[in-house]
Amino acid sequence: MTGLAVEPALRAARAQGRKLLVTYVMGGVRPDWPALAAAMCEAGADALEVGLPFSDPMMDGPTIQRASVAALGRGTTPGSVLAELQRADLPVPLVAMTYFNLVVRAGTKRFASELAAAGVKGAIVPDLPLEESGEWEADAQAAGVETVLLAAPVTPGQRLAEICRRSHGFVYGVNLMGVTGEREGLAASSGALARRLKALTDKPVVMGFGISGPAQAVAAAAEPDGVVVASALMRAALDGAPVAEVGAQVKAIRQALDRG
Repeated sequence: MTGLAVEPALRAARAQGRKLLVTYVMGGVRPDWPALAAAMCEAGADALEVGLPFSDPMMDGPTIQRASVAALGRGTTPGSVLAELQRADLPVPLVAMTYFNLVVRAGTKRFASELAAAGVKGAIVPDLPLEESGEWEADAQAAGVETVLLAAPVTPGQRLAEICRRSHGFVYGVNLMGVTGEREGLAASSGALARRLKALTDKPVVMGFGISGPAQAVAAAAEPDGVVVASALMRAALDGAPVAEVGAQVKAIRQALDRG
């Protein structure tokens, strides 16, 4: 399976005047998770972030932690997620979100090759420090996998520039200091970080963490090129929402972004 390269697809969508929408699904969260992924794509997601479940997801809040525990409880492995993704043949770029323990256990070359073979052309490894990520970045690039790097509100200027230079696919701006999860309001730091990133790179800049619905998505997308929505969708999935209902959530966000 070839898969779609992340950055060209997002650049093309942006060139059409479209605010980017990246949605998240935890691989294995429930038996019909590939259908959830397909519904998100059909509802207007521009790219799909796929979680590979891990026992100690340090950057994730309660909802994604619950989703990871549920997936692991079903016997989910990185290999099983990738096999199901390959069979699903989804029509948008796929970005794996995982932790470095899983990468190093397989070996960086093998892990990158397995992602690419399943059609996954992007990867986020949030606990891998920039100073130690050279080997992974090189092996990922050789396999055709784009490494997406995260930037925080407190990241100093020189480091922010380095993140922008080395990130591929898109630059992932973190709206707030803390873990993932829904919030009642958008952090004031979101717009400021998006402006700093946009001044440093022409790569797609997408902001995530704390976006729970259409109104917050529109607010968060005002400065950057788009947003990531994760916990709100996984909460619905964990609560047993039908596939169509989760798809409707994504469609509502898509329509709100299109209206501006």
